[in-house]
Amino acid sequence: MAIKFTSHGKPIPNGNLLIVDGLNLAFRWKHQGKLDFEHDYVRTVQSLAKSYNCGEIVVLGDGGSNYRKEVYPEYKANRKERYAEQTPEEEAEFLEFLQEFQLTMNQLKEKGYLTLKYQGVEADDIAAHICQQREQLGIDEIWMVSSDKDWDLLVDPKISRFSTVTRKETTIHNWDEHYSFDPEYFLTYKCLTGDKGDNVPGVTGVGPKRATQLIEQYGDVFDIMASLPIDGKYKFIQNLNEFGSEGLEVGIKLMDLTYDVDAALLGHGQEITKLVENYVSEDRL
Repeated sequence: MAIKFTSHGKPIPNGNLLIVDGLNLAFRWKHQGKLDFEHDYVRTVQSLAKSYNCGEIVVLGDGGSNYRKEVYPEYKANRKERYAEQTPEEEAEFLEFLQEFQLTMNQLKEKGYLTLKYQGVEADDIAAHICQQREQLGIDEIWMVSSDKDWDLLVDPKISRFSTVTRKETTIHNWDEHYSFDPEYFLTYKCLTGDKGDNVPGVTGVGPKRATQLIEQYGDVFDIMASLPIDGKYKFIQNLNEFGSEGLEVGIKLMDLTYDVDAALLGHGQEITKLVENYVSEDRL
């Protein structure tokens, strides 16, 4: 059944939830050089809710991650360096972009959508928490809107991701179109290859192909840690031994969105659950 909207543009609840990686989506317009995107943003969110038959919408802001910076101080340090190189004009433009995004979040809130943002907490962790609480909250299915592949860790039979950049979906049913390993090995893959975008180190010389080979031969990241040191003359094996359990453990703490959600949420977990619960319950009255 097609989703219906109220006269205010709010979808009528049906048990399915759309989680929007708010700032991630906003960059779609920044990359186009468009800084007046408030109305386009709202229409896009409504269109996505309609496409995926989601009667409830949560839009997440991003406040950085105090937790990950404590684990690894160099986390996303490459982004600070990039912003430090901005010209005064670029800096002013970026500030205008952030102001427009805040106006957009305010507009979404006025329309009755739930918007969540906490200083020191990443949108990834709020999304992970909501996904973990899906059944408890009475949510049937979740569609995540983000171009961040890190969110694929959360994909399961009831949770899927859509990227507005690639225009592609990642679901449990088409997983093999995106990856050469099963979903349960996604974290292992990330720990081995690292994440250049977030400045998270991986094993030198281990890319997608070798990571898949290691998974096929040794299993998940914990099996690999138990197998260290591994005999082998290849340089990437030597690098893995040198990287060691310590390096892999750091990767787990940084990239497993389900590892220590309470710590990552800085104690806001119960509040988030209650806000989503009230939002969903209120909508269904």
